[in-house]
Amino acid sequence: MSEKTTQVAVLGGGPAGYAAAFKCADLGLQTTLIDLAPNPGGVCLYRGCIPSKALLHVSRLINEAGEAGNWGISFNKPEIDLDKLRAWKNRVIEQLTGGLGILRNSRGIDHVQGRGTLKDANTIEVALGNGGTASITAEHIIVAAGSHPARVPDISADSERVLNSTSGLELPVIPGSLLVIGGGYIGLELGSVYASLGSEVSVVEMTDGLLPGADRDLVKVLQGRLAKEFKNIMLNTRVTRVEETASGLELHFDGETDETPQQYDYILVAVGRRPNSRDLGLENAGIAVDDCGFVTVDAQRRTNVPNIFAVGDIAGEPMLAHKGSHEGMVAAEVIAGERVAFEAKAIPAVVFTDPELAWCGLTETEAAAAGRQVNVTKFPWAASGRAISIGRPDGLTKILFDPETERVLGVGICGVGAGEMIAEGVLAVEMAALATDLKLSIHPHPTLSETVMEAAEMVGGASTHIYRPKKKQH
Repeated sequence: MSEKTTQVAVLGGGPAGYAAAFKCADLGLQTTLIDLAPNPGGVCLYRGCIPSKALLHVSRLINEAGEAGNWGISFNKPEIDLDKLRAWKNRVIEQLTGGLGILRNSRGIDHVQGRGTLKDANTIEVALGNGGTASITAEHIIVAAGSHPARVPDISADSERVLNSTSGLELPVIPGSLLVIGGGYIGLELGSVYASLGSEVSVVEMTDGLLPGADRDLVKVLQGRLAKEFKNIMLNTRVTRVEETASGLELHFDGETDETPQQYDYILVAVGRRPNSRDLGLENAGIAVDDCGFVTVDAQRRTNVPNIFAVGDIAGEPMLAHKGSHEGMVAAEVIAGERVAFEAKAIPAVVFTDPELAWCGLTETEAAAAGRQVNVTKFPWAASGRAISIGRPDGLTKILFDPETERVLGVGICGVGAGEMIAEGVLAVEMAALATDLKLSIHPHPTLSETVMEAAEMVGGASTHIYRPKKKQH
């Protein structure tokens, strides 16, 4: 067994872990990064965010080619070379993870490739790929072990016809029919990819709406388009049994949909993710974990063990890469002695479907649940020159304001490019901007970003491109 001593040991090389390790090194701390992969990236780069967005780009291109017929430009039906598509996706992954490997080495970070387990509050034992072990003693430890796809009870994961968010991205086949179990962002994104590639896609969701937690007016825009792309969207319905037959899978349902058993070639289980808090040896270090398996942390991402921090998916919702990266940098700065805390007011969420759906800050759903009074203005993209000129008026921009101060509390957007546009909303919420700040900031014309400005203008009841006559006083 080899032995190493370091100031900071980071367990996990995903966006939270490598951001923490890079920041620690930048702050002059001797840093060791422990991860199974040869280069940093984690699930996000290897098996999640990046490959899915590469495939969603292909999906959008296919859809746009089909839409072009409305403008007098026709293309032949696309011929899909699945091997070439996989190779392109893998090149994207290799380029990004390889670049992170260069950045890691340039910073002088010691990389130990293997599976790490905590032995006590200062020691991590790593099972190396060559069969050996390494013992790393650290003054501080940052746990960034990430998460894994959740499973549905009674559905076997052993069948090659049962995919999850990881195996689904490998594009093993383009099934003739595919049932997506779960109407959250993972299921809808991957379902969109397979639908554009030629699969007949259905979605089953046990709650009464897609994307639980997102505002219903935004989801309505997305669902209207998905209803045309998917064969079926089944709400308030759950899968009760799956039987594998010679020709595929027979699924039984319970709920509001037709309960007649249905046949599918493949199913994709996308019911969320669970933290990788088991088999890490957290109990050996005395680290507290909540009932959901998340490591409990304070505002500085410190666990109940003073020298151990937790960041990313394992440290709680929302399980988003950008939230984890920010947490990782906060933890690094705390270890370096800086007075900082994780105090984000507006963590953006983006669903990269077509159209995209994005929001930040307070949502109407959250405001209603808390009994909080808010003013809401909405600008429909049917009134946007840019949206109409690209053939995509199916969009909506909304802003939530404080009724008394007109401070921006939240922003929601559904439409093409919403994920890029939401950053303005994040800045507005974080900087405590007012409606006046947004409407007096000149936005370029013609762009989709103007919908934010015009939504802010509507605090007064109307905007340049939306007229609402004032009610007469009696």
